[in-house]
Amino acid sequence: MTKPIPDKFKAFRIFDDEDGYRAQLVEQSIDEQSEGDVVIRVAYSSVNYKDALAGTGKGKILRRFPLNGGIDAAGTVVQSQSDRFIEGDEVLITGCGLSETRDGGYSEYMRAPSEWLVPLPEGLTLEESMILGTAGFTAALALWRMEANGQQPDMGPIAITGASGGVGSIAVDMFSRAGYEVSAISGKVEEFDWLHELGAAQCISRHDLYWPESPLASAQFAGAFDNVGGDMLSGLTRVIQPWGNIASCGMAGGIGVNTTVMPFIIRGITLLGINSAGCPYEIREQLWQKLAGDWKPRHLPSIMTNRTDLDGLGGTFDRLLAGGGQGRTIVEMA
Repeated sequence: MTKPIPDKFKAFRIFDDEDGYRAQLVEQSIDEQSEGDVVIRVAYSSVNYKDALAGTGKGKILRRFPLNGGIDAAGTVVQSQSDRFIEGDEVLITGCGLSETRDGGYSEYMRAPSEWLVPLPEGLTLEESMILGTAGFTAALALWRMEANGQQPDMGPIAITGASGGVGSIAVDMFSRAGYEVSAISGKVEEFDWLHELGAAQCISRHDLYWPESPLASAQFAGAFDNVGGDMLSGLTRVIQPWGNIASCGMAGGIGVNTTVMPFIIRGITLLGINSAGCPYEIREQLWQKLAGDWKPRHLPSIMTNRTDLDGLGGTFDRLLAGGGQGRTIVEMA
């Protein structure tokens, strides 16, 4: 038997009104949340860069206010008006408008549309699903799209930028397990031993990188998964070998790309945009099955470097935005 939904429960809610932009813990009822035909008792959520921007107001993430934060959630169904789920089912949800247009996962209970919920795949626990969360799903989507466009391990090394962060560290593990030689690029030299343990064949300090000004330079990598954007992405376009792919998912280094058409026309490289939040459900479900199977990172306990609860979110956001993020942080609701 599942527990009944309490009249009031804790949630981390974000406001922008006459009193200014702020985030705080509140007591709310399920009827105060966005509409949905399934209610889950949230066991875990996670902390992503996007969550930190939303929770501090340093990024324009929310499109309406107020909303509960948290773009990820995993838990147990306690109420369902859907034919797809019954009480007791374990489910997860990432992206899908959470903490943008509807209430997110930083809440002890959450109401959501059943068509966005993914049944927890066999091979993953609720906790593991949130160590992965949006970060792991993004890395899986990048690998899936690159391979769909012809990327193969025997083509040569793959560069992974922002390698010590949440998305990057999971990608290092995942790509190496899939047979790729991973070149991990990070500004945190002190974390190189950890990245080697996750599967990196070599680690490169971003402070030592030099991108030639020429639109075409000597090819260094067979492909790349870029979590940074800006100058990093611009430089990568010049050093990818013919028919290689760059999967792009980050913009912490800037939204501009300074390149030419030459790498795309002369070398035939491809730039793939990775939009995990808007991924179609069929692909979403397929990739979560792979994350529970052949693509499940081998070092999830090492990638999960921090735990917090709803009370500790503010400090966690500040550390992440100050460059103190390593691996993944999960949020425990109980």
